[in-house]
Amino acid sequence: MSEQPWQQAFQNYATSSFLDVLRRESPHMMPTPSAGGDAVEAPHGTTVLALRFRDGVIMAGDRQATAGYQVASRRIDKVFKCDDLSGIGIAGAAGPAMEMAKLFQTELEHYEKVEGDNLSLEGKANKLSQMIRMNLQAAMMGLAVVPIFAGFDEKAGVGRLFKYDITGGRYEEKDYDAQGSGSKDARDSLKKLWKRDMGRDDALRVSLEALIDAADEDVGTGGPDLVRGIFPTVKTVTRSGFTEVTEDEIRRVCEAILKDRAKSEQGA
Repeated sequence: MSEQPWQQAFQNYATSSFLDVLRRESPHMMPTPSAGGDAVEAPHGTTVLALRFRDGVIMAGDRQATAGYQVASRRIDKVFKCDDLSGIGIAGAAGPAMEMAKLFQTELEHYEKVEGDNLSLEGKANKLSQMIRMNLQAAMMGLAVVPIFAGFDEKAGVGRLFKYDITGGRYEEKDYDAQGSGSKDARDSLKKLWKRDMGRDDALRVSLEALIDAADEDVGTGGPDLVRGIFPTVKTVTRSGFTEVTEDEIRRVCEAILKDRAKSEQGA
């Protein structure tokens, strides 16, 4: 489609939803496959988590993607910026999940341009729920997308996080949550380590402890790889915006955790 028809499309439809424009003008580009067909095996992202801390929320994910019993990638990023005050962590089928994250980002940008204002955090969470529901047919074919959405609520002045099921059901979690194959072990770790009103540095360590615990128990979750120099990705969302924690800082914290655990095992 040329640039001119796209411009006409935006003018013809007085809607703040990019998905509505896409559905009407180019329905073949919508993330909704035809019904039927066999389940397919595709690379899956494994473990992501989010937790509240004093100034907002912190989101983290391991770097491994698996296809069956094989490692499909060791360097996949599973935590993405949605806008300045929110982020999404993806678990499930890696390709559709990344596509959904990009489309969701475009949806929020389009809304801001049309309305001249940002959606509320609640509104963003509802938008994502609609997109996940649109992916239900793909989920039934083995291409489920199960994200965590988190951000800073300017009206409430706190960080908030939401989890979803494959039907688009949305559930707000008060303190923390994890999704993916290692989610149970990550949640167990967070249950023991999370504390109310933690500072940013403590929250960073807790998030990495939880991912390392998940990697210890779940073959699909990748832990810190000191040899290859591969470490989890961690992002924070506060009143000041969306920030990526540097790899050097993540490396230092991971090395400290592993060193402390080695000492504990030697002293046991």
